Amino acid sequence: MTSGHVSNVLLVGAGAIGRLHAREMRACTFCTLSGVVDPTPEGHAWADSIGVAWFPTLADALAWGRPDAAILATPNPTHRPLALDLIESGIVTLVEKPIASTLDDAQAIVDASQATAVPVLVGHHRRHNPIIRTAHDLIGQGRLGRIVSVAVLAMFRKPDDYFAATWRREAGGGPILINLIHEIDLVRHLYGEIVSVHAMSSNATRGFAVEDTASVLLRLDGGALVTIALSDCTAAPWSWDLQSGEIDSYPSPAAPVTTSVIAGSIGSLALPALDLWHYQKRQDWYEPLTRETTGYRKESPYVAQLRNLCAVARGTERPVVDAREGLLTLRATLAVTDSARSGTTITLSSSSNTPCEGS
Repeated sequence: MTSGHVSNVLLVGAGAIGRLHAREMRACTFCTLSGVVDPTPEGHAWADSIGVAWFPTLADALAWGRPDAAILATPNPTHRPLALDLIESGIVTLVEKPIASTLDDAQAIVDASQATAVPVLVGHHRRHNPIIRTAHDLIGQGRLGRIVSVAVLAMFRKPDDYFAATWRREAGGGPILINLIHEIDLVRHLYGEIVSVHAMSSNATRGFAVEDTASVLLRLDGGALVTIALSDCTAAPWSWDLQSGEIDSYPSPAAPVTTSVIAGSIGSLALPALDLWHYQKRQDWYEPLTRETTGYRKESPYVAQLRNLCAVARGTERPVVDAREGLLTLRATLAVTDSARSGTTITLSSSSNTPCEGS
């Protein structure tokens, strides 16, 4: 494929996130939605409504024609078998987050990708956001000095009808695996590897089997500490999704608020505003701090992610988030659940894909 080639992308899964990908693809000039795989009547009707070929199974779609790339947006337990089929067929695939339901499944995808040299991307789309790319650059340039402490707020309200689906009221369907995984991925991407996790969770507000609230403390390999406050049952604006403007279906905030504070030894950064705070002269709390606002070019992270997928399929770029990155983010996120359940600190071994014994 040449750089001017319009990539044919197969969408596997016609749920909410699949339809978001389809909407972005249909507005792009560098790729086209070549088909939809979904076994449900609703998926079939939706594919027909947008004029795209529909297939009940992945095998049917691949028998019809080979796409340049694929997006896998099906329920988490199906990621392993479908991803392995796509890898075996030599198709570069974006697997929606989380990469899999279990570490064993995630490791199988990593191993297959490495064994066949067929790249797998994972849908941690926030890494593609220009705000995050700018923050990553500022930290890499040493503008904050040594990262000391990070505070993250993820507070929002899911409507009652969101929980009509039974799986959203059961273990694995709560905000830790669905929402917190985004924050965990950004912690790893921006600040360092997570070496230990201590968490508490609560289901006191809704009373479902799954959590609705959690507090998390992370220690990073450079010694920095990270706190995350998470809840999906609060009337609150302190949420990346509400403040970043990534998804236009969310209302514009009445006022901008900070959702993350990154405190460093010579400077601090507030997100998503990208306000950089630092001293002009002596580092002293009696000296005035200066606020510097950093600009960035706005772009949908989903479009940027699609662009990376197509470039990887052409062989001109590497994945921004590959399968191993997806595995490590899943490992740390599952450690939050394990810590909250056991009441212990979970240590993550740097040489293993599994957590060590709690303490």
